[in-house]
Amino acid sequence: MTVQGKFSWRGPFTGPGLSLAAITAILDQASKFWLVHLSGVVGEAGGRLTFGPFIDLVYMRNTGISYSLFELGGRTGQLLLTAIAILVSIGIVLWLARATGRLTANALGLILGGAIGNAIDRPLMGGVVDFVSLHAFGFHWYVFNLADVAIVAGVIGLLYESLVGSRKRAAKSA
Repeated sequence: MTVQGKFSWRGPFTGPGLSLAAITAILDQASKFWLVHLSGVVGEAGGRLTFGPFIDLVYMRNTGISYSLFELGGRTGQLLLTAIAILVSIGIVLWLARATGRLTANALGLILGGAIGNAIDRPLMGGVVDFVSLHAFGFHWYVFNLADVAIVAGVIGLLYESLVGSRKRAAKSA
């Protein structure tokens, strides 16, 4: 906010947060490009690259939201989910413009970059490309991608800032 009460895009952390969002989206898209076009996993029946006893790379297309909830197959469903992601991203950019701390800006940048990375997949690939499969002792975690990791890290950052940051501010004011 400026002195006159008008909205300003020039918050102290807006640029770094948007830069982190761009880097996150680019890395996410690069990893998906590698998987789909260069790895050889896509196109093979049951294609899989094993990187150790607990991690494999596989190709999955998620037509829903987290954990494949609310699956919306077809172009119209994917465009609807893309539109929702765009609206959420606009809200995150507005929040980022008002961020007053580096951790909040970085967390929002990670969430924004992840949201953009996944939103790009929907109209181009017909769903979000997921490929990291973690498993151990017969338990298989859901398949995810780098955008999902960024979103989770961003949410953890916001939670940490909300819980620990508010305690620090309360201690300073006391």
